[in-house]
Amino acid sequence: MFTGIIQAIGSVVKLQQSGSDWRLTIDSGELDLGDVTLGDSIAVNGCCLTVVDIQGMNFDADVSTESMRCTALAEFVSGGRVNLEKAMLASGRLGGHIVSGHVDGVGTLIHSEADGNSEKLVFEVPLELARYIAAKGSICIDGTSLTVNEVSGINFTVNVIPHTQTETIIGEYCVGRKVNLEVDLVARYLERLSQGNELQQNTIDKDFLTKHGFV
Repeated sequence: MFTGIIQAIGSVVKLQQSGSDWRLTIDSGELDLGDVTLGDSIAVNGCCLTVVDIQGMNFDADVSTESMRCTALAEFVSGGRVNLEKAMLASGRLGGHIVSGHVDGVGTLIHSEADGNSEKLVFEVPLELARYIAAKGSICIDGTSLTVNEVSGINFTVNVIPHTQTETIIGEYCVGRKVNLEVDLVARYLERLSQGNELQQNTIDKDFLTKHGFV
């Protein structure tokens, strides 16, 4: 699990195909790898990846074809900067919100404008994700925990303060940028719980019909 509070900005060393999957090498920048061991998780732009090799300040992670399809990792180029966060410790502060590192989909920045000292960003999201995003709820964008200010159809707006612009890669976003999105876990579970009631009722109805010879 993660918090959505970015610990360092790293950079892509290389992304190359390895068999049917991919191998990603990241320069960790100022992220301390001293306590990282093989098998540990690091979120790279919000995508939870498993460390499979460490060489000095670099670490490698294997990326499945499914992850490449569902995230913006395919947009990575050598030298491109990325947000990094190590998995949270139970003793640490949960400064953002609970983040799984499982990317739900890819959004697109469609508008950006100054709003006082902050930057107002408007993102377009896939229709299937829009229902999980609510005003004043949490959203994870490239691994960064942010608060949703407004929602309109398949668009949502966030305000990014100067500190976040400096300490993450959000400050370099331009219109058209593809970003990894993870919606709030609570919204996901609430939907599944409501579906559970429907599934239970459907099962009861089917059992009743079967018992009385209708099916």
